[in-house]
Amino acid sequence: MSVKINRRTRQKFQQLLIIVLAWILIGAVIALFEDLILHTHNSLGPAPGYSLKASILLNMFIGLFGALIGGSFLVFFVNVKYNDKPYGYTLLIIAGIFTVIVLSINEILSLLSLGDSHRFLKNGLVWAMVVSITQLLLQVNSKFGQGVFWDIIRGKYNTPKEESRIFMFLDLNSSTTIAEKLGDKKYHELLKDIFIDITNPILENRGEIYQYVGDEVVIVWRYGEGLKNNKCINCFFDIKSHLFSLKEKYNLKYALLPSFKAGIHCGRVIAGEVGIIKRDITYSGDVLNTTSRIQNMCKTFNQEMIVSKTLVEELQLVGNYTTEMLGAIKLRGKEKEMQLVAVKPNIELSIN
Repeated sequence: MSVKINRRTRQKFQQLLIIVLAWILIGAVIALFEDLILHTHNSLGPAPGYSLKASILLNMFIGLFGALIGGSFLVFFVNVKYNDKPYGYTLLIIAGIFTVIVLSINEILSLLSLGDSHRFLKNGLVWAMVVSITQLLLQVNSKFGQGVFWDIIRGKYNTPKEESRIFMFLDLNSSTTIAEKLGDKKYHELLKDIFIDITNPILENRGEIYQYVGDEVVIVWRYGEGLKNNKCINCFFDIKSHLFSLKEKYNLKYALLPSFKAGIHCGRVIAGEVGIIKRDITYSGDVLNTTSRIQNMCKTFNQEMIVSKTLVEELQLVGNYTTEMLGAIKLRGKEKEMQLVAVKPNIELSIN
């Protein structure tokens, strides 16, 4: 019997694997640095029985063991339980807890005269710093989005590149009415809850969250991934289904069930880094403007999802979805008309 792991969990295991490899390498570097210190003129030299090989293996094992325990704690607990806390808060908590543990163990070693307590204290504080930096990098990666931080580090988009992408503009229905009803603070809490709850359906359908713009979310797919098994279409209805499964939560907290309308389109865009103070990877091109215009037509046609015919012709919707041709529409700000298609699932989700 196979167990299916969702994409978000797979990403966490990938993060843990990177931490394990990095901490093992750091352990080896620590051993090499200690060896250099031991062979300086100001050192008394290595202790009897000292072996560089044994020291490297020991420190690498410490790195492995620490990563499996500490790394798992960071990835699967701290950054899940405290994902809504300020970055500085989690950094201080992690650094504080780890430092207290190191000092406590060091004091015990000193009282019991077991091992070299000074060396343990020095290495322990080094690892406290490693843990803190790891937590900072995990938070930075979360801020930029999965994979985007690595793209920035390696300069993948330092030179703009033309790529084929699929975009979805996802807009909250009746947002103005809801905001007036809830008030600014409560409305912000609602958006925060919604954006957290829709993350898994987006990731499960291989989507990337490109931007949050007020009450709107812009989702992007690499062209092949978005087309495969109609993931760019499935995403919207998986979001709808997931929010419906949480209706008790939203009714109790906000006395409403959030719903969205969406426009989807595809085409060539330019992807590249912009900015100096706040560097980011952005997409530019007519595709984004057109997708936004398509989404605006949902209200006009009273549809929850409208897709460009260009994209529909690339998808395999027969059997799972029904389509309705809306005709050739001249979108605001566009000279040429565009064929638009309303898409609905064959089995409609009841939200009564």
